[in-house]
Amino acid sequence: MNHWLQLFIEQIKETTWLQWLAVALGVTEVLLARVNNIWLYPAGILGTTISIYLLMDVHLYAESVLNGYYVVMSVYGWIYWVKKRNEPPVKITYSTKNEWIISLAISIVGWVVFYYMIKNLPAKYFTPSNVPGWDALVSSTAWAGMWLLARRKMENWIFLNISNFFAVPLLFYKHLPMFGMLTIFLFIVAIWGYFEWKKQVERGQLKA
Repeated sequence: MNHWLQLFIEQIKETTWLQWLAVALGVTEVLLARVNNIWLYPAGILGTTISIYLLMDVHLYAESVLNGYYVVMSVYGWIYWVKKRNEPPVKITYSTKNEWIISLAISIVGWVVFYYMIKNLPAKYFTPSNVPGWDALVSSTAWAGMWLLARRKMENWIFLNISNFFAVPLLFYKHLPMFGMLTIFLFIVAIWGYFEWKKQVERGQLKA
C-alpha cells in the first residue's frame, strides 16, 4: 500500500501545468453540464484539445482519436444548443434489442479497428504503443456509450463506465495521475447520472 501511495505522490509531483489545466477544464465542463450552462462547450473544447496533445505524447492513440471526436461533438452540441435550447428534450428510454446489438457491435468492431490501426501506425510518424489492446478497449466502449447518449438511452452510462473503469489504471500507468483522478470523478458522476435518469424514466412511466 505504501508503495502505491508513494508512486502516486511521485506522479503528482511530476504533473505538468497542462495536465492541471486540462483536468480543471474537465471538472468545469461537468459542473456546467449539471446546471445546463452553455459555457460547458467552450470549457470542454479547450480541455479536450489539450488532452489530445497530452495523450499523443504518451502514445495513447485511440484515446486521442476519441478525444478528437469529443471536440467535434462539442462543437456540434454548442451549435445545436443555440438552435434548440428552447425546445423540449428527447425523452430518456431504455435500449431496444437492436440498439443493444448495435452498441455491442460498436464496442467489438471498434476494438478490432482501433487495435489494428494502433498496431500498424507508421513508425515514421508515431512511436508504437505498448498497450494497444487496452487503449482500444477504452475508446471502443466509450464510442458505444456516446452513441447511446446521443439517443438518450439509459445504457449509455453502463458503456461509458466500462470505458472509465479500464481507463483509470491505464492513465496511472502512463503517468497521467490527474487524468486518472478525473476519470474516477467521471465514473462516480456516471453512476449518479444513471440513477438520476432512472428516476426520470420511472416518473415518465407513472405519468403515462
